[in-house]
Amino acid sequence: MVINFVSAKSEIEKSGFAVNVIETKDAALRNIQTNELLDRSVGVRVRQNGGLGSSVNYNLNGLSGNAIKIFVDGIPISTYGPSFSLNSIPPALIERIEVYKGVVPIYLSEDALGGAINVVLKNGLRNSLNASLSYGSFNTTQANFNGIMRRDSGFTVKASGFLNNTDNDYEVWGNAVKVTMPNGREENVRAKRFNDSYRSIGGQVEAGFTDVSWADHFFVGFNASDVYNEIQHGTYMRNPYKGRFVESESQVISLNYKKEDFLVDGLKFGFTATHSNRAEVVNDTVKWVYNWLGEQSLGLNGEPILTQQGAQQGAPTILHSKRKIYSLRANLAYEFLPNQVIAFNQLYNSFDRKDNDEMKSILERNFIDTRKMTKSISSFAYEAKFFDSKFKTNFFTKIYNQKIEKFKPVLKTEDGQSVRVIEESKNQFNYVGYGGAFSYLIRPAIIVMASAEKAIRMPSESETFGEVGENIVENFGLKAEVSNNFNLGFKIGPYKNTNHSFSFGASGFFRDTKDKISKRINSRLNDAEQVTPFENLQKTKTIGYEAEFTYIYKEKLNFLINATKFNTLFNRQFNPEGKQYDYYNQQVPNEPFFTINASVQYMLKDLVQKNSILNLYYNYGYVESFYVNWLEVEQYRTLDQNIHDVGLSYVFPNKQFVLSFDAKNILNNEAYDNFAVQKPGRAFYMKINYTFNKF
Repeated sequence: MVINFVSAKSEIEKSGFAVNVIETKDAALRNIQTNELLDRSVGVRVRQNGGLGSSVNYNLNGLSGNAIKIFVDGIPISTYGPSFSLNSIPPALIERIEVYKGVVPIYLSEDALGGAINVVLKNGLRNSLNASLSYGSFNTTQANFNGIMRRDSGFTVKASGFLNNTDNDYEVWGNAVKVTMPNGREENVRAKRFNDSYRSIGGQVEAGFTDVSWADHFFVGFNASDVYNEIQHGTYMRNPYKGRFVESESQVISLNYKKEDFLVDGLKFGFTATHSNRAEVVNDTVKWVYNWLGEQSLGLNGEPILTQQGAQQGAPTILHSKRKIYSLRANLAYEFLPNQVIAFNQLYNSFDRKDNDEMKSILERNFIDTRKMTKSISSFAYEAKFFDSKFKTNFFTKIYNQKIEKFKPVLKTEDGQSVRVIEESKNQFNYVGYGGAFSYLIRPAIIVMASAEKAIRMPSESETFGEVGENIVENFGLKAEVSNNFNLGFKIGPYKNTNHSFSFGASGFFRDTKDKISKRINSRLNDAEQVTPFENLQKTKTIGYEAEFTYIYKEKLNFLINATKFNTLFNRQFNPEGKQYDYYNQQVPNEPFFTINASVQYMLKDLVQKNSILNLYYNYGYVESFYVNWLEVEQYRTLDQNIHDVGLSYVFPNKQFVLSFDAKNILNNEAYDNFAVQKPGRAFYMKINYTFNKF
């Protein structure tokens, strides 16, 4: 038997951290999103509030939301603004995706209590240009390109761009999709979403030097993006909106520098600085009530019904939000002895936000508050390898500091006169976290791993100050979230002989979390507001497991299946008055806790043309039903979800041109995520991809 255990993927997965690495070589040829790749990975559940362009959060082994941090080449993606998301990065631009669960290495320097997703972009130095275009259901068009040019002097230019456009007019049905008749009777209907179109466009240019004496990597870059996003409903689907939309744009200037053997042999140094300007406008001025057929709701006398406050959500608004964000990150790693490394990482973020509402009077605008948030995280680590690198250790500590400030103009009486003064509110957090990761290679293809961390997660800007476009209400009194995270697992393989290759891995995890930050859940959905604040959920406990099996036959047939199951329980028994909580030891709602993913791929060579490749794909996803409310009654429970996708890609003999076709959710089954918001049904897409390497 021959053992093959040498890829970058396997090296990362042997580090001791609970991590899985997603490779994107095949996905780059297909019409699938980066988030779809993540959703099929073991231990990962992508939560999306609808179709393309809707808000997304991630669940890693029971922890979710802003407890999961997203990075692009180690830089927090939040730097680039909401118009730049993982779905804005096509798989063709990605080398691999690293998913760390619960315990996170220090080079990803953020308060990533629940885990981190790091997208590593392709960094080849060969001159190349790649472009793709796809079109499909719901009038969805997606295009992207990326190119790199390098001269012998080391001067390098990289450029990329993307365009996403969709009507998102897919059909919805179910308990929440109802029409109220003039007599007050409600009828369930099947209807198309009518206020959900989305458009985003963006690009990035970087110029600098690679592989020169003074730098391995030096780039100055500029990134710009723009988005238009209609909002169909609030937190729940019960009340559809008409004419509510958000426009946003961002511009980011960046500096990146990396050098190995910096000043002395064995010292690695990296530095990143970014400055971003972000602007957003929330527009909501339509005063009529609409039903799911896109029609004005009528009263008993046939007259159109007015909304209570004059807009689709609350009072009329044309709210302008301007944000300035500065981010600095520096890291050092020094191998002071063979196989022993000390490392330091420093992150500093500064955030300023100013709002201005056109629908308010000039006097009212003078009393809109401004907000500021600064965050600093210092991290130290010691890494060592023993016994011919069979035993690996990583010990680390992280120091967290955050300062939140709100400046609110108010009128005060001084010497008998009204005077405008600024009231300042502050909230400050200082914490120390620590942890470690260990792995031992029992045999060349059998490894056991363990990791643990006392992890901290501080409130984010949107959770603290609110986000009108996302229907999030501010909560300035949020506390930091603290969790003790533990992982224990093993991996076997890949074992390989002449025709067969297989691998298997499994792990268990435990999360003991205090003051979990999550969206407030109203116990009475009929009275539920369409806006929601975040709150601290006191104590929760998560216990679960995950497993994955892969099999390859003759490099033609690939089969993968994985499963994840966990229970996240409300773990505070008594309130301050000594009374037991009604939901003690109950599953936290709105969390899909059991998922299965399976995929089959078969490759046919020379079938149509000599040197051509035809790939056939099938994917299956299962999500067990879950409650979206603390009241565990059938009305508030989703259905079991069974989603089937098929696809094919054809690689032409020159290997430069690829044509693909994908059919998603082919049985048109109901698919749900956050608060039972329905996702698209059956859909079809075609994609062409072209790569040019000769210039």
